[in-house]
Amino acid sequence: MADLSDQLDHTWAPRVLSILRIATALFFLQHGLAKLFGFPHVAYFDGLQLFSLVGLAGVMEIVGSVLLLIGLFTRPVAFLLSGEMAVAYFMAHAPQGFFPILNQGELAALYSFVFLYFAAAGGGAWSLDAVRNPRLATA
Repeated sequence: MADLSDQLDHTWAPRVLSILRIATALFFLQHGLAKLFGFPHVAYFDGLQLFSLVGLAGVMEIVGSVLLLIGLFTRPVAFLLSGEMAVAYFMAHAPQGFFPILNQGELAALYSFVFLYFAAAGGGAWSLDAVRNPRLATA
C-alpha cells in the first residue's frame, strides 16, 4: 500500500500543484486587469492612478499572474506576490477588525498563503521552470 501512495505522490502531486498554480494565476489575473484596464469592471477601481500603490499592485498582479500561469520564475514571483497580499491585508483589511471574515480580508490572506506555498513548492510538473530544470518537476 505504501508503494501505491508513493507512486501517487510522485506522479500526481506535481501535476495537481501545476493545476492549482494555473487556476490561482487565472483568478489573480482578474484583479490586475480590473485595476489597470477596467475589465472586469469594478467600480472601486474607477479613476485609478497608475503611479499609486494600487496601480503598482495592478502591475505586479498582471506581470506576476502571467509568469505564474506559465510557471516561469515561480518561486521568486510567488514570494513577491505573497508579500504583496500580506501588505494588502494589513493595510486595507486588518485595521477594520481582527477577523478576516468581518474585515473582508479572507481572499487577500488566502492568496498570501497560497503564494507562499508556491514559493516553497515551486511550479509543479507543467511549468517552464520544470522544462528549464527537469529535476524541479518531481521535487
